[in-house]
Amino acid sequence: MSGLSFIRPDTAFNFIGNRRKAFVVSILAILVGVGSLVAHGGPKYGIDFAGGVTVQMRVDGGVDTAAFTRALEAEGLSGVAVQRMGMEGDHEYLVRLSDQQGLGTDTVRDRVQAAMASGMPGSTYEIQRQEMVGPKVGADLRESALEAMFYAVLLIAIYISGRFEARWLVAGIMAAGLATGVYLLDLIDVPMSLLIVAALAITLALCWRLRLNYALGAVVALIHDVLVTVGVFSLLGKEFDLTIIAALLTIIGYSLNDTIIVFDRIRENLRGRKRKDFKEVINTSINQTLSRTLLTSGTTLLVVAALFIFGGAVIHDFALALLVGIGVGTYSSIFVASPILLGFGPGATHEEPEEEDDDLPAAQKA
Repeated sequence: MSGLSFIRPDTAFNFIGNRRKAFVVSILAILVGVGSLVAHGGPKYGIDFAGGVTVQMRVDGGVDTAAFTRALEAEGLSGVAVQRMGMEGDHEYLVRLSDQQGLGTDTVRDRVQAAMASGMPGSTYEIQRQEMVGPKVGADLRESALEAMFYAVLLIAIYISGRFEARWLVAGIMAAGLATGVYLLDLIDVPMSLLIVAALAITLALCWRLRLNYALGAVVALIHDVLVTVGVFSLLGKEFDLTIIAALLTIIGYSLNDTIIVFDRIRENLRGRKRKDFKEVINTSINQTLSRTLLTSGTTLLVVAALFIFGGAVIHDFALALLVGIGVGTYSSIFVASPILLGFGPGATHEEPEEEDDDLPAAQKA
């Protein structure tokens, strides 16, 4: 650890003392994001979830995207979005046409060709790829994406409970209680989106009722990270598709890794030596792992920033989601997960610290 440290081992930033300010920042960020979602009538779904047609094409000499968009709309195509792909000299374009209900792929291709003939006469072009997603398939994909994110959070809650509190049986009871609640809600035909929200609320309530404090802190932090990232995308008017869901699942895993590092040190310090109180244990643990957390997050953000700048249009939104999510995930591990753990106190799930030599330098614990 010492070889990778760039922060003094005796650093004592008062992270926990500033937790209320951090909570205000987090709550405001979530409220702004939720307000944006409400104002826009929900997330802006891409073709993967809303249905539509994607056409990838190459045009010799290039075209003006605004003029191309107008030409496509003049042919009766709706929900048109044209964006460049690859490098500037490649002259490749991705045409997204949402809500093309009742139009077959051949009809869409004919209208794209007609738009090229009327809007860009004389241009030589090649349609390289064309894909269509029906509205029913899009809705199924949307539900599957929500389920994937929920089950990821549930399995994480079970793992954290067993890993840090050795309460696998209680974690199993939580899973059984959740399964019962979801089954009852499903019987009354609750929509999938509301069902997932209700299931997350049940998960949090069971973690609190069963005193699964570490799991509660981790799950609240993960929900915080996803909500903030989704809110940023809504504010920027970005579309949600399968690549963004992949990014959100990656963010969940990465944020959990940061949280586990801090929780692991908290557990070691609780068992290893006496501290004045639980607040001091948490604050010391965060400081001891700060260098490792910042190095890991910083190097990852450098790579993601390179993808964002040089990766091209296809991967741009995916990289943006990772940039926001990894940054917010690092923040939440310090200012959300750990304070939530503090808020529910040491309790009966924390073991009494063992006697140790109080003269052992704190630096050796890092």
